[in-house]
Amino acid sequence: MATEPGVGGPPLLVLHKVAEILDCFSVEAPEPTLQQIIRKTGLPSSTCQRLVQNMLREGFLDRDGDRYRIGIGLVRWATPGTFGLDVVRLVKPVLQQLRDETGETACLYVRDGAFRTIVAVAETRHVVMRPFMVGMVMPLHAGAPGKIFLAFDPEAWGALEKHGLDRFTPDTPDSVEMLREQAKVAKEQGFYAAFGERHEDVGSISAPVFDHAGRLACAIGLGFPTQRIAPADVERLGPVVARAGLEASRALGYDGSQSDG
Repeated sequence: MATEPGVGGPPLLVLHKVAEILDCFSVEAPEPTLQQIIRKTGLPSSTCQRLVQNMLREGFLDRDGDRYRIGIGLVRWATPGTFGLDVVRLVKPVLQQLRDETGETACLYVRDGAFRTIVAVAETRHVVMRPFMVGMVMPLHAGAPGKIFLAFDPEAWGALEKHGLDRFTPDTPDSVEMLREQAKVAKEQGFYAAFGERHEDVGSISAPVFDHAGRLACAIGLGFPTQRIAPADVERLGPVVARAGLEASRALGYDGSQSDG
């Protein structure tokens, strides 16, 4: 891997210098001059100038007279991450309402290949609980949220078939045929409940969240210890989770007229 032309040093050191330059931009001071960047970073003038010129060329920065600002290229690259943060911000009140209404931990999940990741949590206030934390990664085929992705996201099947079906408990689905039946149920009733598929003492109930175009954006749901919530409670809690999914979808601009697959 080549180093920065005219700057020298290992690539990671160059990236650190680029990060120092980007740190000079803020909401309070969005358009610093080159001299302000040099003073704030403490970089040698010639090094800082060369890096800034390279960042201009690559779209990291734009220039207006003697002032610089974050470039449109960098803004474009950051847009997918910003959208994800917007989804969490818009849906979080619904997540908290679901927690308050049911008393159980409410989670928001996104799909990444054959896995699902928690991106937001409203934690139960019960003393007895199972930990659900932002950043937790779990297999798609085990647990209720995965059935939602399989029911409403056609690309989920291809990712799952490449990964395989690990068995975690006696109740973990171990065949594509079984998963297709479960996904069919999830699609027909608008939510899905699973018990003991990943851990024997954990259950979950999930529903879809659609975006403004009618595409599946994420899955919302409850996670709980099976000593407190049993299959008999699904008739009561399932529709509550489904309503939360619809409210979250409306928060993302979904009005029900779009195709949800």
